[in-house]
Amino acid sequence: MQHYREIIAEQLIKSYGDFNAVDDVSFKVEAGEIYGFLGPNGAGKSTTVSMLTTLSLPTKGRATVGSFDIVSQAAEVRRIAGVPLQEVGLDPIMKSMELLTIQGRLFVMNTREAKARAEELLQVVKLDDPAVIKRPVGKYSGGMRRRLDLAMGLMHRPEILFLDEPTTGLDPSSRRDIWAEVRRLNREFGMTIFLTTQYLEEADELADRIAIIVRGKIAVEGAPDALKAGLGSESINLTFRTNDMALSAQDELRELVDRTQVDRRMLRLYKAGAAEIVPAVGTRLAGRDLSPQSLTLTQPTLDDVFLQVTGQTRAQQAGTEGEDAA
Repeated sequence: MQHYREIIAEQLIKSYGDFNAVDDVSFKVEAGEIYGFLGPNGAGKSTTVSMLTTLSLPTKGRATVGSFDIVSQAAEVRRIAGVPLQEVGLDPIMKSMELLTIQGRLFVMNTREAKARAEELLQVVKLDDPAVIKRPVGKYSGGMRRRLDLAMGLMHRPEILFLDEPTTGLDPSSRRDIWAEVRRLNREFGMTIFLTTQYLEEADELADRIAIIVRGKIAVEGAPDALKAGLGSESINLTFRTNDMALSAQDELRELVDRTQVDRRMLRLYKAGAAEIVPAVGTRLAGRDLSPQSLTLTQPTLDDVFLQVTGQTRAQQAGTEGEDAA
């Protein structure tokens, strides 16, 4: 039944003293949907996932995962939801078959069933090479460990999968391997996937819809293409030799455009029909000896949406401390 794969949050609040880490959050994830949950560090992403996966209790509000209440029916939520734990459950001295078999036994499989499921999943995540199977997990690469972690979360055939920043720290090739597997799980099994990520291109690539949470509240929600189209402005991207030059150019060009943004040595100029003012931009900069190293014209991206909603770029907020505080 379709409702067994839905996620519904209604006015969720998680408080720590007088601080609301999650503040009146409501949303619905449809069955079979990949739902991206984005936000700056400390915005409340991981706290929301922690409540939905029954790892912490909400202060107020309610939520259901697969029609089961996250408080009163927590055991049922755990039965139908998969939650890879970012390598927390991977003992470095054990081997993949051992770890997966133990995971299966925890979900009341007999040893034969657990081993058969483990073999199946090692094929799914491309870790079924005999040499890899014989190797202790501590000798796996980061991408291999993350794929094994995903297999651990899939061991009990969940209806709903929670992925909390599943590709953080991986190289681009390993990240795309995980993307391909997430798409396959969603396409072939109709699995509902709740994805938090720090990579905007990941959300753009995978998610059917996204929400951006800021200071504990959902600021915007919708399909990625619709959110980008809603900005309505193209951007002229100018790269300079120094940050000071970018700031000087921003002051010089501000009156020509609707909005500006400086990110290190890059100045972004936003305006509908931005291509039409490129000659004027070049002329004005040349008159102030502010020639850019490069100039590109682009359509709105999720990074632009993120900037508009949060007031900061991913590069600016990536250096802040971890999410766990909120």
